[in-house]
Amino acid sequence: MNLAMRLRPTTLKEFIGQSQIVGNKGIIQEMLKSGNLFSMILWGPPGSGKTTLAYILSREIYAQFYQLSGVSSGKADVQKILEEAKKLGSNSNKTSSQPILFIDEIHRWSKAQQDVLLPYVENGTITLIGATTENPSFELNSALLSRCRVFVLHSLTYEDLEKILMLALTNTEKGLGTYKKTITSAAKELMIRLSAGDARILLNALEMAVTTYREKTISEEIVQHVFQTKSAGLYDKKADEHYNIISAFIKSMRGSDVDAALYYLVRMLENGEDPKFIARRMIIFASEDIGMADRGALIQANECFEAVTKIGMPEAQLTLAHVVIYLSLAKKSRGVANALGKAKEAVYTLPNEPIPLHLRNAPTKLMKELGYAKEYSWSEKYVGPSKEKSFLPEKLKGKKFFGQ
Repeated sequence: MNLAMRLRPTTLKEFIGQSQIVGNKGIIQEMLKSGNLFSMILWGPPGSGKTTLAYILSREIYAQFYQLSGVSSGKADVQKILEEAKKLGSNSNKTSSQPILFIDEIHRWSKAQQDVLLPYVENGTITLIGATTENPSFELNSALLSRCRVFVLHSLTYEDLEKILMLALTNTEKGLGTYKKTITSAAKELMIRLSAGDARILLNALEMAVTTYREKTISEEIVQHVFQTKSAGLYDKKADEHYNIISAFIKSMRGSDVDAALYYLVRMLENGEDPKFIARRMIIFASEDIGMADRGALIQANECFEAVTKIGMPEAQLTLAHVVIYLSLAKKSRGVANALGKAKEAVYTLPNEPIPLHLRNAPTKLMKELGYAKEYSWSEKYVGPSKEKSFLPEKLKGKKFFGQ
């Protein structure tokens, strides 16, 4: 059994982190005191304690605990458990709470699979605890979500991870205390930082460092060998943090904060983001947030994309940084985006206004007789309809979409 499994806490007193829900006056503590444990969704990043918390709750209320994986289980697995739960519920000598069904990565289930749970959650046959790293608002069936409480778990703090690390290093019964090893302050700081708030990553790395290397003291060099990197972070190109960081990146450029924009740029690149994705977003930004205030911005952003495509990483990061600085410092204007929005509004309000006759082509004699192209000039002196005529349909005459 690996270190992370051996050290898994079995009571709330042993649980480290998430004080906002499990600490004194936290909602979990209050539910346990009241004796009412509701179905819930635990939403948080990997290694934040979702599975451990579900297991502890089942022990606290002396409930039968069933566990399934959203990746490998299906409808048949659920129905088997539900049948067992119904039998427990019909037992007149029942002394424990209703069974807990824990589904890890519940977001991996289809909406149809989630529907199977609805009546059993509704009638109290089971208490559902679902764990997910994805936003439940998007990934879970709204009917199921409405029957559960959603609790947000955060990445473990530096202090939380430091407690876990030192417990693992010194505990002789379940931890690595029998090895009698120490860790330098710099190595400890680096290991915690590279674990990116994930206790599982931290413990796996610590176990490797202690059991693989002969040195009595864990150094920075050993930590770097274990992680095979000097940087790490919570980043999944398909998950919430991906969108959180790109949003922060765009908002930093919009607010002309060069330093913040560079920070988020590097954070994305160091965690494997596609540089072309970043460059494409910069092209959009150049039109949407700078527009006509700096007409070179779109050229710069487009050239950045071309350079990234031609050069590739790691050299392309210089070009990306170059243009991020340019876009951040450029004057900002929403004129283009606002004008487009107003034009769309006009189209939806008056979707089928007839094109003015003077703007229509007149390739035949009949069309000319009907007034097509009448009073429209195209010469060196003047291009357009006569002064009393409009380029826009009659009902939109004089309408202004773009303002300098």
